[in-house]
Order: sequence, then C-alpha cells, then structure tokens
Amino acid sequence: MPIILIIYILNKFSSALKIVPTITKQSKVQVAFPFDEYFQIECEAKGNPEPTFTWTKDGNPFYFTDHRIITSNNSGTFRIPNEGHISHFQGKYRCFASNKLGIAMSEEIEFVVPSVPKFPKEKIDPLEVEEGDPIVLPCNPPKGLPPLHIYWMNIELEHIEQDERVYMSQKGDLYFANVEEKDSRNDYCCFAAFPRLRTIVQKMPMKLTVNSSNSIKQRKPKLLLPPTESGSESSITILKGETLLLECFAEGLPTPQVDWNKIGGDLPKGRETKENYGKTLKIENVSYQDKGNYRCTASNFLGTATHDFHVIVEEPPRWTKKPQSAVYSTGSNGILLCEAEGEPQPTIKWRVNGSPIDNHPFAGDVVFPKEISFTNLQPNHTAVYQCEASNVHGTILASANVDVVDVRPLIQTIDGENYATVVGYSAFLHCEFFASPEAVVSWQKVEEAKPLEGRRYHVYDNGTLQINRTTEEDAGSYSCWVENAIGKTAVTANLDIRNATKLRVSPKNPRIPKLHTLELHCESKCDLHLKHSLKLSWSKDGEAFEINGTEDGRIIIDGANLTISNVTLEDQGIYCCSAHTALDSAADITQVTVLDVPDPPENLHLSERQNRSVRLTWEAGDDHNSNISEYIVEFEGNKEEPGRWEELTRVQGRKTTVILPLAPFVRYQFRVIAMNEVGRSQPSQPSDHHETPPAAPDRNPQNIRVQASQPKEMIIKWEPLKSMEQNGPGLEYRVTWKPQGAPVEWEEETVTNHTLRVMTPAVYAPYDVQVQAINQLGSGPAPQSVTLYSGEDYPDTAPVIHGVDVINSTLVKVTWSTIPKDRVHGRLKGYQINWWKTKSLLDGRTHPKEVNVLRFSGQRNSGMVPSLDAFSEFHLTVLAYNSKGAGPESEPYIFQTPEGVPEQPTFLKVIKVDKDTATLSWGLPKKLNGNLTGYLLQYQIINDTDEIGELNDINITTPSKPSWHLSNLNATTKYKFYLRACTSQGCGKPITEESSTLGEGSKGIGKISEGVNLTQKTHPIEVFEPGAEHIVRLMTKNWGDNDSIFQDVIETRGREYAGLYDDISTQGWFIGLMCAIALLTLVLLTVCFVKRNRGGKYSVKEKEDLHPDPEIQSVKDETFGEYSDSDEKPLKGSLRSLNRDMQPTESADSLVEYGEGDHALFNEDGSFIGAYAGSKEKGSVESNGSSTATFPLRA
Repeated sequence: MPIILIIYILNKFSSALKIVPTITKQSKVQVAFPFDEYFQIECEAKGNPEPTFTWTKDGNPFYFTDHRIITSNNSGTFRIPNEGHISHFQGKYRCFASNKLGIAMSEEIEFVVPSVPKFPKEKIDPLEVEEGDPIVLPCNPPKGLPPLHIYWMNIELEHIEQDERVYMSQKGDLYFANVEEKDSRNDYCCFAAFPRLRTIVQKMPMKLTVNSSNSIKQRKPKLLLPPTESGSESSITILKGETLLLECFAEGLPTPQVDWNKIGGDLPKGRETKENYGKTLKIENVSYQDKGNYRCTASNFLGTATHDFHVIVEEPPRWTKKPQSAVYSTGSNGILLCEAEGEPQPTIKWRVNGSPIDNHPFAGDVVFPKEISFTNLQPNHTAVYQCEASNVHGTILASANVDVVDVRPLIQTIDGENYATVVGYSAFLHCEFFASPEAVVSWQKVEEAKPLEGRRYHVYDNGTLQINRTTEEDAGSYSCWVENAIGKTAVTANLDIRNATKLRVSPKNPRIPKLHTLELHCESKCDLHLKHSLKLSWSKDGEAFEINGTEDGRIIIDGANLTISNVTLEDQGIYCCSAHTALDSAADITQVTVLDVPDPPENLHLSERQNRSVRLTWEAGDDHNSNISEYIVEFEGNKEEPGRWEELTRVQGRKTTVILPLAPFVRYQFRVIAMNEVGRSQPSQPSDHHETPPAAPDRNPQNIRVQASQPKEMIIKWEPLKSMEQNGPGLEYRVTWKPQGAPVEWEEETVTNHTLRVMTPAVYAPYDVQVQAINQLGSGPAPQSVTLYSGEDYPDTAPVIHGVDVINSTLVKVTWSTIPKDRVHGRLKGYQINWWKTKSLLDGRTHPKEVNVLRFSGQRNSGMVPSLDAFSEFHLTVLAYNSKGAGPESEPYIFQTPEGVPEQPTFLKVIKVDKDTATLSWGLPKKLNGNLTGYLLQYQIINDTDEIGELNDINITTPSKPSWHLSNLNATTKYKFYLRACTSQGCGKPITEESSTLGEGSKGIGKISEGVNLTQKTHPIEVFEPGAEHIVRLMTKNWGDNDSIFQDVIETRGREYAGLYDDISTQGWFIGLMCAIALLTLVLLTVCFVKRNRGGKYSVKEKEDLHPDPEIQSVKDETFGEYSDSDEKPLKGSLRSLNRDMQPTESADSLVEYGEGDHALFNEDGSFIGAYAGSKEKGSVESNGSSTATFPLRA
C-alpha cells in the first residue's frame, strides 16, 4: 500500500488504527551561507501514536546541548542561528522518528559550513622569457563551495584575450604556446569567483617580460596539458549524465592546431562540441556508450604530439525496484523487494527500525540481499524496513512500512456523494476503502436492494463502480457494501444523467478560392446544467489554434466563429470544432478545400505538321482542387506585332490535344493556358516554331466606304487585311468602279495602301465599287459590289416661309415650304431656323443683331421657336442643310411678340417701422415684359407659432412709385410682405420680406430681423433728399430698452454716395465703425454660445420653415450664410391664392421641347456657339427670396 494512502488512513482513522512512523519531509544538503539568518534542518513524520525524534551526526547520537539550537514541537526540525562559530555543526545528520510500533529513518542530510576562500599572501617573482618560448602562469585557486569560475584579467579588470596561442585550463592556469612581445605586462591577475558565496578573490599580480630575439627557432608541438609527467595516456572517470570535458594544449612554433577523435569509434553526433579553438572536447549527457579511448593530436608543419584519454563512465546507485509499504492481516505472507543499479554495482543492506536486520530475527522470515520474505505475519512484525544501496558515488535509502492489523472495512469515500455523467458515457462511482483482512465489494441500486449484474457493470479492486453506456434510467441512488471477516460497512452515491453535448460545423466541406475569406461557424447544444462549463476550441489537422487566432490577425477565432482571411493553399485541411464540458466532450469536422488557378500546362509537343494545320499536344498541370474546364491555345507569329500573343482556339478541359487551323506565310509558336472555376493559369512555356508556306489571299477587304470633302469627289476607303490575312508577300488591292446601272466598262486601279481618290462627273451620284486583295501568289476570291455616292455640294435654294403663328409672348410656330430633292445636292439632314431681336416694343430701342439658331432634323415644314422676349420685334429666316453644310437663307420674316407678365422686383426692403406702421421700398423688375400697370402688395401676420394670419391685398396703380406706407398694423407683431409687378397680362412672381413692428414707446428704426447678422452683405444707402442726414442704429432682438449699441451719423450728399467708398479705409469714422462691429460680433457670439448650451434656439432657418412663401419657397440669397435643406414644415390654416390675375410664366419654354436633332447654337456662319441657354427661366426664381435686410440700403 502506498505511503500516501497510509498517511490518509492515519489522518482519517487515527483513533482506530495504530500505524508505524513514516518520514514525510526531510532536508537534503544544507549549506550555511554567511548571509543567511539561520539554517534549518527539517525532519517531519506521521504515525500513531505520535512519533518522537532523535538525531545522529556522523553516525553518533546528536543531542541538542547547544543553547543556540531552536527545536520545533511535534517535529524533528531544528534551527541553527547564524551566530558565532558554527563550523563544528558541519557533518552528516540522520533523523529517526519512532513510536512503539517502529522507527523510521531519514536519508543522510549533509550540513556544510563553507570557509571563506582566500588566495595565500605570497610574493610572486617576475617571469622573464625569450620571444617564441612557452610559459605557464599558475593560478592555484583556493578551495571553496562549488561552482568555481576563474578569470584572467589585468589591473583595469580587462580580460586577457585568449586565442589559439593563449589558453586557460580547467584548473585556471594560463598557457602560452609561444610568447610574443605584446604579452609583456606586469598585471596578470587571476580572479576566482564563488557565486553561491557571493565572493570573488584575486591572486597577486604577476609580471611577465618577453625579451625580443633576432633568432626565433621554430619547433614541433610538445604537450603542456596534460602535463608531460602524466605520460602519453591518462584515465578520467565521469558519471553518467554529466558533461565530459577533455582538454589538450601544446606549445610549439608555429602555434599547433589540436584535433580530436575517438579510437575505434566516432564522436557522438549532436552531443559533442569543440571549444576554445579546438583545445577542449565537450560531450554532454554522457552515457555508457561514450566510454573508451579519446585521442588529441597537436600538430604543426614540423610534427605532431598526441595524448590518449581513457574515459570510464560510472553511475551512482539508482532504484530499479523499491520496497513498498503494505498492510497485512495476521497469519498472511508478504515480500519486500529491493533492487538497484549503478557502476560499480551497488551493495544492498537491510535495516529494521534503523538497525541492521540481523538484530531482529523472526522465525520463518528469509532475508536475501534483494528481498525479504515473510511467512505467517504476526503483529510484532509491524516495523519500518529500510533498504540502503551504496557504491563509491553515493548512497540511496528506501523505506517500507509493514503494518500487521485486523480491522473491519473503513470506507474513505464520503457518504451521499453526488455524481453526474451524460447519456452514452461511462459513470464512475467511487467507494475507496481500507480493510484488513481483504474485503469483498458489492454495489446495488437503493430501490432494488440486490447486487448489480450485467456486462454494463464493473467493480474495480479499489471499490469503484463503472457503468458503461449510461441511459436516463441509470439515474438514482446506489449503495456500496464492503465486507470482510471482521465486519461490513456501506455508503450511498447519487447519479444524475445529463444530455450529451452536440456540435455542428457549417458550412460542410466548403470549397473556397485562394485569397478569399473563409468563415466557419460551430453551432453547439448542451445540457443546461453544463452550459457554464462549455468551452469551444478549434484545430486543423489535429493541431490546435491559439485561443484568439494568429498574431497577424489573418486567422481570427471568436468563440464559435473561425475566420481566415486571404486563404492560402496551406489552409486546406480538416478543421475540427471541439466542445468540452465538465462531463463530456464532442467534436465535429469539416473538410476545407482551397481552390486555385491551375498550374500551367507542360511539355508542349507539335506533330502532324501540314501547310494549313498542326497537332498540338500537352500535359495538364495540377488543377488545385478545381477541374480544368477548358484550355486556351494562343499563338505568336504576327509580323506586324512580334511578341504579341493572340487566342487561336479553345479546347474542352478533358482533352490535351487539338489540331490547329493555320494561316499561310506565318512562323507560328504556341502556348496553352488552363482554366478552371477560379481563373486562368499562367501561360505554359512556348512550343517549338512551325512555319507555313505562302498562298493567295483567302478574303477581300471589308467595310468599304466613301469619304468626300469636295463635290464630285469619291475617296474610297476599306479595312486593310491584317498581317495574318495576307497569306503571302506583295499584298496589293485592285479597286474597280462604275456608275450604278450604267452600261459602261468598269474602271480599275491597283494600290498598295487602303484608300483611293476618284473624281466623278456628277454630284452625289451612286456608284458600284469592288475591292479585291492580290499578292505575289494570286488573287483573292471574287469581290462583292457595294454602292457608294460621290461627294455632296451645298443646297442651292432656300425654303419659303409661309407664316409665323404667335402662341404666346415667348413662343411662336414657324411654317415653310420644303425644297426640291434635286436642289439638295446631297442627303438632306434637316432645316435650320435663324432669328434675332430687332427692337423692344416697350421703349422702341433697337437691338444689335444677335442670331439664335435652332435645327430640326429630317424632312419637315414647321417648327416651334421658344424662349423669346415678350413685347419685342423679331426677324426670322429658314434654310436647308445637308452633310456638306447649310444652303441659302430665306427672305427674313418679321413678327412681334405680345406683352407678358413682369419678372419679380429686384429687391424689397422695409425702410422704416413703427408700432403700427411700416414703409416699404422696392426696385423695378429687370424685365418688364410689357407696360407696367402697377403692383400687388400683400402681407400677413407670421408670429412664432404654426398659425399664420389672413392675407391682406393692396393694389398699387402708380407704377412709378417705388415705395408704400402701411398703417393700422399691430404693435410688436411680425409680418411677411409679398410684392408683385403687374402688366395688362397679369402679375409676376413675388419677392418677399419679413419685419416686426415696434412696441409702445419705441422709436421708428430700420428693420432688423432676428438679431443683427453681421455676415450679410450691405448695400449703399438710398438717398431720397440731397443733403439729408440719416442716423443708422443697430439693435438686437429682446434686448429691451437697451436699443442703441452704437450710433454713427452718415452725411449724404445728393446721389453721390459712391464717394463714401473712395479711400474709405482712411476715414476715422469708418475705423471706429469697424471696431464697434468687431466688438458687437464678439458679444453676439458669446450670447449665441450661451443660448445654445442652455438649449435656446438660434436658427433663422426655423423661422423661414415656419412661414414659407404661400406660393413657392424661393431660392435663398447667396449673400446670407444660413444653410438650407429640402425639408418644408406644413402650415396650419388655409391661404387665399397669391396668384390672383397672374398668368403662367411664358418664358419657361425650352428649346429641348421644340427643337429636334442637334440643339447646339451656331453663329451666322454656322459655327458652334454653345448650348442654348433659353431654358434658364423655366422653373427658376431670380430673386432675393425672403432675404432678411440689415439696413434700409439700396441693392
């Protein structure tokens, strides 16, 4: 029975069992380092009754008589404080733990008290040698606690350089094979380091003088190490497993080289190294095979010197069989075995309770060196048996407790233990016990009360029950009964059955192209009781991935997901997702196939060579998991483009041979490309060359056409034959032609290029034309005729205008007569209308001639002309045009357009407001489009709500008056104003403005909207009276009575306000004004920032969205820095139409709606002048919209 089990029994059943002592802990070698506070020698043991402890030192009893020793209770451990002299404590200790049943003995514990190493104080005589002589500088380091490290340095602590000539031996001596003048120095110092003692000691410096010599004699090698007195052979003993170091150093000139070999064998490969320029042979982890003779050979060109090392490999004792502790019942038999190996062979001695076994004879017991046999064991056999194996390299000790007891079974497993497993797995229910004599174990289900039987049940010797292939019916409580001759005992165990964990990896067996991204998912399902312990892991071909994938991020593992980017061929394999829970594990795999383009085909071979064909054969390359779908055969041989490869044919992927059709007069070379579902392979290596003989052309030129720039001219052109189509040298073209349908002979001409100019007697006449290819070997096939026309001329007559019908103020319809076909002199492309404005009917002013052009394709006799100016007089002509160009114009036709509605006024400003009045000023429209009859002014209340007020109308019948004074307004109310200009045809589009009336007691000022916006453009002041003085005040909204922030007086002189801006930067008032504006800007920005942080609104856009133009939301003036978007908020309530008496905008016509074909504009000479821009008016509003004014200034 193992010692650990005996200790467990002792702890659990100490009151019931008497057990011999067992050493549970002891020290090994203990070193008394001078820097430690104390030195503890440990010895602990267990037993029943509690053991007592005694010690021996160097084989003699050791008593704790020194008052400095500190002992431990219930333990043999003691401490020696690092106080005073402790060297007398050095020795080998052994601990004995005893009770009335036996005595346990520890292994020897060596206590080492190292001395402080020192070099002896000595006077070292200087050394003097001749140049080239050998010398040895001895170190003779002091003895101390190993390991020992030796260094040779100078007084500056710089290492003495070692090389092939200078070498330090294992003992620390410094050897010179031959000295040089540079070796002279007076500070050769040997340092000995003892790292475990944290000590370094230095030998007295040595002086070496090298005298130069004019006659240095060369000499053959002579060994200095091993020294000459050791002879030509020496023996070395090394322990198995240690490192063997053999060293050889020879003096001589030139410096000898050292080589090593093993006599009768080879040096062990992989474990041998040569160090220190070959002077040291090092063999690590020595084994018995390394024993034998090793030879070092030192040589130069004058001779050699050798030394043989006889290496003996030995080994300390090691156990092959150790005696085992056991518990026996009275009258039983037993045996203890003890075997050890080593070199030399260890001797074995038996002890009982620490004493030689000869002192404890029992009748019937047989003692051999390697075993003890017991017969009829009795309680007095209870003892501790020690086996000690030793040779010259050490001693090992093994102990075995023999306990002879009789006791009823003692079950160590806890009663009522809970177990769980999953369906289909094996369940293990434990019932560990101790019994003497031996006991019988049986299991049964609690509710069945009979032993379990069947092949699914197995009871182990230690009492454990194994249930194979469990099912849900196996859940429940089980009883374990243990019975021997003394009595019986039982415990219960509870078994729970869980559902098995299941996995599914998707997708199954994916096929993924190289460089794509692979994503695998592992779907798991497990019992709810096991969910907390579920862990997933991924592996490929049996090798697990790191938890999170690879460091470069190419492979990422996120729990159940595995992602591989830029897949390579190395990523192909079997991927496994594994799930582990506290009770079971599961795995599922998927085969990942990586697809790539095929490898290039190989070994191209040409056979069956013919004039017009050849057989090409090749071998397929690796298809990289994707079947080859087809092969592309390419050729190179085009004389015009040497080195250019062209596709010749394609072959099904199952075939690797094809007969290729060839053209004459070509020196071919072929290559093959393989294709699969991933893509194309690299091209194969080219085949051998194959040259075909010349032949007559197989085909004639194609795409025969005519090009003419002059009347009656016919420039015949065609696509020339390609190099591969010429079939031979000397290619020419035979061109024949004749008038179509005429009974005349064909005219003929042969040319070498692909164009021919022919002059014909008629304009735009049809001809039959043929072009045939010929070369030095003959003519091509009979050519086919094509119909071509000779060159065109300009039309020579003009259409006659029948009339111009006025549709509205901006649109007319023109009708004309077409010209005869024979007067076109070519292919008619269409008709062109030219028109220009001559004068305005509003003011009678004539306009310079600016011709507008509109073309209509095809044979037609009418067209619509849009985008005309209203109330104006126009001249209009019509002409025909063909591919050559335009013919003569018709006589000009004069027509007039009627009045239309005006454009919107150029600006609308509120120049003065009071609590119930407002004065508005505006500018004339840019285009009146007729006689101005007046204005329509509308206004309504727009306060800060979704509701808007009723729309009020004012008809202003005095068109010359550019202002209006409104009264009866509400105080402190915001209004929106709409102004339209009107003619007899109606009113135009409105311009809008917003302003607020003042409160009680406020002075009338110019309108300021939503605070001062200093980023807006300003306009010069409109002066109504020369010499008048105006005061401009800036005020912000909701600032109460603090109206005036600053004032400035601007003196106006007549309408010469432009003079205000002459050299304005030098005016003092202007500098002051700018400073005030900058200060105001800073204040406003601060207020805006505070309001925004407090959730306040600061958006002009919100106001405009709340009160849009009832008819149209105008485009915002670019002057203002406010943003806009396409959102429009709905308004509550209804509005009366703002379109009263307003006609549709007639200028919204577009040339695109009326013209056909080419809509580009031309000058009178027909040159291109750009796309017609008359559609600018369509759907556009050229106004300031509802812009907010800052001052009553003129636009």
